[in-house]
Amino acid sequence: MRMDKFLSQTLNVTRTEAKKMLKQGRISKNEVICKDGAEKVIPQTDVVCLDGTPIQYEQFHYLMLYKPAGCVTATEDAHAKTVMDYIPAERRRNLSPVGRLDKDTEGLLLLTDDGALNHRLLAPGKHVPKTYYAKIDGTVTEREVTLFAEGLEIGEKKPTAPAILEILHSAEQSEIRVTITEGKFHQIKRMFHAVGMEVLYLKRLSMGTLQLDETLAPGAWRKLTESEIQQLKEEQS
Repeated sequence: MRMDKFLSQTLNVTRTEAKKMLKQGRISKNEVICKDGAEKVIPQTDVVCLDGTPIQYEQFHYLMLYKPAGCVTATEDAHAKTVMDYIPAERRRNLSPVGRLDKDTEGLLLLTDDGALNHRLLAPGKHVPKTYYAKIDGTVTEREVTLFAEGLEIGEKKPTAPAILEILHSAEQSEIRVTITEGKFHQIKRMFHAVGMEVLYLKRLSMGTLQLDETLAPGAWRKLTESEIQQLKEEQS
């Protein structure tokens, strides 16, 4: 692999930015300063450093964002704040959200430049479970648990796939946890509307094996751990 490509992939910078680092003498390979973008690098054995700090090779990048309410799930939007506005500019290149959360929904959102994993997580045939916490205007009972498990008519050609509804608190304003395996537009809101109730607050807790890091504040992000990445890939292989 060329040095400029290695730097571009690992640091998530453009080739031009990588070449600038090389010209400035900030890059070394095996303790020797390197200024040539065409220099060959073997990621598994060569030690490449930026300003003396070793660079860990990453072919793809995986970020967990605690999406706050009030922003749209898009890479850019002329009229609204997007989820990418919470990611530093130097880390955004080629990243895309995996799926979407409504503007007023918050919680777990995965951002990656791994197109193959993105596709697998969203493929309808994979039935990747997604779990949400919600506050509901209405008293949720075992009746709704049964209806969700059977599938609901929400104006599509087919009823929704069976969903797991768990009641956390049943009152005039209920609290629930619900797991779905589809990603229809406004699906959870439409499912509760179908049983005569309204979603007041919605937060995604998990997607497949990936759980929202509750130590993150809304708008904060972190890189996925190697374990989290591996579990996602194994689940979708």
